[in-house]
Amino acid sequence: MQIKNNSYRYGAVAQFLHWIVVALIVTQVVLANKAGSLPLGAAKLATLAQHKSVGVTILALTVLRLIWRALGPIPSAPSGMAPWRRRAASISHFLLYALLLVTPLLGWLMSSARNFPVSWFGFATLPDFIEPSEAAFEFFREAHGVSAATLLVVALIHAAAALKHHFIDRDDVLRRMLPVKLRRPPSVE
Repeated sequence: MQIKNNSYRYGAVAQFLHWIVVALIVTQVVLANKAGSLPLGAAKLATLAQHKSVGVTILALTVLRLIWRALGPIPSAPSGMAPWRRRAASISHFLLYALLLVTPLLGWLMSSARNFPVSWFGFATLPDFIEPSEAAFEFFREAHGVSAATLLVVALIHAAAALKHHFIDRDDVLRRMLPVKLRRPPSVE
């Protein structure tokens, strides 16, 4: 398996970073829902601490992904793809990366405003960004929620587009991000 990207396919590093972030986003949804259903207490605080740690991990992996992306080529869009679809793909990728950066930062700001520490799985406590403030906490809580919901919507659109490329357009867009060889679906003619 190739390590680096080329103009036809993503390499193992890009694929790993992509799929681990996908798994961590799913984990975040589960943790957020679990924390929301728990009464205030030790279990809720432990779940929120896990949520924060996973968020910090997503933030760090996204930075690594952007660095890796900048260091090498990315696969080209399929030939014959309409310009507006190329533009839509670029916008969706930009939004995904922006939201993967902004959402955890908003959560971190929210915790700072509430004077709740953010640590990474108990190994390191991150510094607070701002002084405690109830008004700032409310603002960042709302912004974090909107950003997370927007991230989920954009990620679902991204996944749906990849599936459309595979099953309807019958091109290699989905296959080039998969670590396994997925056969092209048969033509329906």
